[in-house]
Amino acid sequence: MKESILLSKSLSFALRCIKLSRYLQKEQKEYILSKQIVRSGTAIGAAIREAQYAQSKADFLHKLTIALKEANETKYWLQLLVLSEYISEKMYQSIEPEAEELLKLLITSTKTVKNNA
Repeated sequence: MKESILLSKSLSFALRCIKLSRYLQKEQKEYILSKQIVRSGTAIGAAIREAQYAQSKADFLHKLTIALKEANETKYWLQLLVLSEYISEKMYQSIEPEAEELLKLLITSTKTVKNNA
């Protein structure tokens, strides 16, 4: 079931974003981007969790769309972090595929909901 995959992957990704934020604050003394990455990275799973108890199909789709937007925003912050050299290319290559996978899963999920509506 895609929803359970989304839940587990988004939780795992949120934890990675929290750890990345800690690293950025502790090792790089970077506080602005670190807050952005943790905010958007954890918001993905929060929106997916909210979707579980949506009041309607439209509300469900809305929550998944929010998660999709947050995943896309997180990819932006990751790209900015690597380009500004706050994280190494190796670190970026470690976390970016997870963000991309979540994005693709959410795109597929939102398309499925729209097609079934």
